[in-house]
Amino acid sequence: MKERPFSSEGRNWTALFSANFLSVFNDNFLKHCIIFIAVTWAMPSWLSQSQLISLVSAALVIPYLICSPLAGKWAIQYNKQKLFRRMKLIELPVIMLACVAFYFQWVMLAIVAVLLMGFLSCLYSPAKYSLIRDIGGESKVSFGSGMIEAMAFLGILIGTVMASIISDHYQFWGMTAILIGLALLGYAAAAAIRTQELPETDSGVSSVNPITFLKQNYRFAAQHKGLNTAVLGYSIFWLLGGMLQMNLIIHCRHALQISNTMTGVVLSFAAIGIAAGCTFVGKISKERVRTDLVAIGLAGMSLLLIAILCFKMNVAIFSATIFVFAFLGGFVQVPCLAHIQHADIGRKLGDMMAYLNFVTFIFVLLGTLLFSVVTMIFTENSYAVFGTLLAITALSAVVFYRQYNRNN
Repeated sequence: MKERPFSSEGRNWTALFSANFLSVFNDNFLKHCIIFIAVTWAMPSWLSQSQLISLVSAALVIPYLICSPLAGKWAIQYNKQKLFRRMKLIELPVIMLACVAFYFQWVMLAIVAVLLMGFLSCLYSPAKYSLIRDIGGESKVSFGSGMIEAMAFLGILIGTVMASIISDHYQFWGMTAILIGLALLGYAAAAAIRTQELPETDSGVSSVNPITFLKQNYRFAAQHKGLNTAVLGYSIFWLLGGMLQMNLIIHCRHALQISNTMTGVVLSFAAIGIAAGCTFVGKISKERVRTDLVAIGLAGMSLLLIAILCFKMNVAIFSATIFVFAFLGGFVQVPCLAHIQHADIGRKLGDMMAYLNFVTFIFVLLGTLLFSVVTMIFTENSYAVFGTLLAITALSAVVFYRQYNRNN
């Protein structure tokens, strides 16, 4: 029997989804190892757990505000598969630097390692997401968008749970083996992608100056119906998700009073929920882009936040509520990403994905700052953060409901 070509669509999907899963897994495993373990090290007096969470989270965000324009340029000018592979190869020495930080218990060096991981993730992100359309074509953008996001949140899930378990049974060499092993597997998965791309070009490339880049791509997106709205929706989702993830750590410790391992279990319900939601929306959308689901998802999330604020919940009920909240997040995330992927803009999609990253991580950084301010003012009161999340989701639901009615 003749062997099927290595560049078949199924194998490319598997390689892309696997590479995305492993990348997110390693980022989140490293991030949460620092959050859970570094609090036992000698640290500056100003660095409380809430501030450490904010600082580590910001370290993964700031690179996107600096390098997204360059990442978009590279995704247009260079072969995206080669770019992805090279960035994953450079990740290996960065992971080794993080291991040195853990060996000597140097918290600031560990945060620097997270910052460097953020730069690498930023530089290959537009190339990685642009490969969705190269592999599946226009008809598969909802499927590809849903699955790549589902794999990302499974990576968050397993990385977070593994970090919580490792922190309660910490062994340096075991943690080191996981970090290096994930980096190696991630490189292998990225190297396995073999698909036909549109030709590289130097035309239509945006400025690498962040402010100019933002203006240029906002104007470009404004010429295509719904693109800026989709970018806004996707960015709001990540602001909500980032604040929720940070707040769950505080809520589990102070309100539910459970261990790091159990905190990881609660966080896993959030990650499983969003992965299931993204998969569900990707499946039911088929070849359509379901922007009608965005307002529905946000309204449902608002109702669940009201329930958290109004009723005292045990761990099981709270975890189930968080699962449904995250599931509804897929109703926001997948249609917005699929709408961007569906746009007929050719190789310019690389710039548009960089623009999406840039705006998204402005929102994530705003969410991190908002979390830090709220927990500082209300002395790490997780319910104050849930109230803030409710205000954002409710307002967003109204905005997107009106926007959908206006466009239809």
